[in-house]
Amino acid sequence: MSLVIKGASLLGETSADLYVDDAGVLVDSAPAGAATIDAEGLVALPGLVDLHTHLREPGREDAETILTGSQAAALGGYTAVLAMANTSPVTDTAEAATRVWELGREAGLVHVQPVGAVTRGLGGEELAELGLMNRSRAGVTVFSDDGRCVHDARVMRRALEYVKAFGGVVSQHSQDPALAGPAACCHEGELSGRLGLPGWPGIAEEVIVARDVMLARHTGSRVHVAHVSTAGSVEVVRWAKAQGISVTAEVTPHHLLLTTDLLTGYDPTFKVNPPLRPQEDVEALRAALADGTIDAVATDHAPHARHDKEHAFVDAAFGMLGLETALGVVRTAVPDLSWADVARVMSVTPARIAGLADQGQALAPGSPAHVVLVDPDATVTVDREASASLSRNNPWHGRELGARVVHTVYGGRVTVRDGVLA
Repeated sequence: MSLVIKGASLLGETSADLYVDDAGVLVDSAPAGAATIDAEGLVALPGLVDLHTHLREPGREDAETILTGSQAAALGGYTAVLAMANTSPVTDTAEAATRVWELGREAGLVHVQPVGAVTRGLGGEELAELGLMNRSRAGVTVFSDDGRCVHDARVMRRALEYVKAFGGVVSQHSQDPALAGPAACCHEGELSGRLGLPGWPGIAEEVIVARDVMLARHTGSRVHVAHVSTAGSVEVVRWAKAQGISVTAEVTPHHLLLTTDLLTGYDPTFKVNPPLRPQEDVEALRAALADGTIDAVATDHAPHARHDKEHAFVDAAFGMLGLETALGVVRTAVPDLSWADVARVMSVTPARIAGLADQGQALAPGSPAHVVLVDPDATVTVDREASASLSRNNPWHGRELGARVVHTVYGGRVTVRDGVLA
């Protein structure tokens, strides 16, 4: 159905009407019989793109499905998400990747792009079907063992060399298991010692980031650093970019706003990997996002069923929700970002990193009509019970966040109208 979006402020600057034809493409004049959205006072951005989403299907449909995750994404203003590979079974074959892609198309609310595993079964030893996944209908270009680090330098080198042939990228969960093992769950420091929680030092992230950027330089391939969480990692990425190394990096909304002192109550909602860090790291991440050292915001949306989260802190699952709140957290944590910068870090650059040519485009005639309309002056008090996600591990419950997603348009189809799924 054709559509007219009236009076939107494009990237918070020029007010204009947007016209969408029956094919879901932006055009230069109003189609006959078009439906209308009144966007007066709303900011129009290209639909958001998330580089790091856990949709849990197949295998843990009690925590999330591709449908419910797509609903949460649409409500958050997203028109594309990258579904991480640590499902059950793991997305390490062309067949598995194609199935995730098909389920995303069936849901039809956002573009669900599967991420392929780097190694078979996330085992860190034998490369997965990288080429076959790329040549499948899913067209996989991003590969990650997220949740686990590809800690063997030889395996990481081979992966980088392999994906270079088709322009792929390896997204690394940077965690040296010798420095931060599976039990590590709290930033290593005075607080972890006082609470008696196994420490996760920043150096465990930084040494892998440093190794991987050197491997990327050696191979001439692309590496992406997932969920950067320390000032030291920012320094390494900044240096690598200055050397011309093909490295990109993402930061999560929660690492831009939440700090490790929240763990004093042992609330497992705040258990995440990498862990929440001190304020000085948070400040460094905000500055790096603003100056372009960090390329993108990625949610690391990690839903968990209650029976996996409601444990003693050390035994609870890692992860927290993020899709529905990401834009509001970014506006709250880094309020000086212009709307053009928000579009850059939450849409344009993530789409480029992921190789999604029809996402993150300028809102101009000829572009696919992937649009989010935001009330820049609204505030939202988060209610975890109102989430579209099947899970409730929401660290923002009861918090007031800036800005509100009012409408989302995916390929010309209104998926969210007045803040409600259409």
